[in-house]
Amino acid sequence: MSVAPAVSAAPPIPRASIVIPTWNGARFLSPCLDALAHQSLGGLSGPDVEVIVVDNGSTDDTAAVLSRYPAVRVMALPGNLGFAAAVNVGIRVSRAPVIVLLNNDTEAEPGWLAALLAALDAHPQAGMACSKLRQFADRERLHTTGDTLDRAAMAANRGWGELDRGQYDGAIEVFGANAAAAAYRRALFDDIGWFCEDFGSYMEDVDLAWRARLAGWGCVFAPDAVVYHHVSATGGGPLASYFVARNRMLMIARCYPGRLLARNLHHVLAAQLHLAWQALRAGRGAAARATLRGLGAGLIGWPAMLYARRQIQAGRRVGMRRWRG
Repeated sequence: MSVAPAVSAAPPIPRASIVIPTWNGARFLSPCLDALAHQSLGGLSGPDVEVIVVDNGSTDDTAAVLSRYPAVRVMALPGNLGFAAAVNVGIRVSRAPVIVLLNNDTEAEPGWLAALLAALDAHPQAGMACSKLRQFADRERLHTTGDTLDRAAMAANRGWGELDRGQYDGAIEVFGANAAAAAYRRALFDDIGWFCEDFGSYMEDVDLAWRARLAGWGCVFAPDAVVYHHVSATGGGPLASYFVARNRMLMIARCYPGRLLARNLHHVLAAQLHLAWQALRAGRGAAARATLRGLGAGLIGWPAMLYARRQIQAGRRVGMRRWRG
């Protein structure tokens, strides 16, 4: 009598997939992953959570650190492809209906993940939920409570540098989520696509939030989802100045609705000219020169964004009357 081979059951679908991009961040990974192990939702090895680290071609001790966390799935890339490409790899292989992005230089409080998911559950119209990010070195001082965007297309961190006195503790709608610690519904990515890899790093989360808002998705702030963040620990400096200046220009080309852009063009131009003038005044500084190069590269890159612009604007479902969320 023949016996049919046993069929192993498929692993259960987790509630959340946490995607952590890293590049030469070995010194940060243990505090980040240890904090995840203490999440009230189940931690690194719980059935409700999968943790995916995308290694962007690190050359430090990242592999050795990650070997101490067998429950973590590691996606090793051949080189540094930038933040956007790295998180897209993680999103592609993730399995949960909610994808949570987390920077490697963070430490999450135990209730962080549960609070993020609860915020999405309570706001079905929201495709994104953003954490309360505090500064790692000064834990009572805010990094951000959500992204804002003004009519000049200048993004900012709500509450940046303020002492956290609870002044932002309302679970309100904001423009977008800072991708250092944010949750996204898989349905949002299915609808509008992933992060724009042309951006490399910086501003890709604002670009995605703008596309999401145009398509009718909201973003909710989760005040109980607290994370401490080493701001720009693996970036910053002239590199950041270049990419922020360049990518802001590319984002305007892709996302700003035509009629609104025409109405607010003087605000946009004034903001960009002010940045250029500040950079020219500080022309001997590396960051200033990088800003000028970024502005030029952004202008040169406008034609390449026109195809994406047609797709984004064709998918618009709502106007953009409320800028600051």
